[in-house]
Amino acid sequence: MTTEHTYKVIELVGSSSQGVQQAIEGAIAKANETIRNLDWFEVKEIRGNIKDGGVAWYQVKVTIGFQVLDAADLGKE
Repeated sequence: MTTEHTYKVIELVGSSSQGVQQAIEGAIAKANETIRNLDWFEVKEIRGNIKDGGVAWYQVKVTIGFQVLDAADLGKE
């Protein structure tokens, strides 16, 4: 087993009418449905929509990193 890691990075946009945290968690949960070894995230942008003078929804662009397995590690999960 090696101590070095290689990561693949994807960018997603999560949205929620409830708040920024829910938008982030929604994007990560969706990525987790199809990608293994999620390891970290970084918030890149926060924006939202205003309706009738209030916040209607939040939108957050996140970069999510996940470990790329070595060929020797495949099948060990």
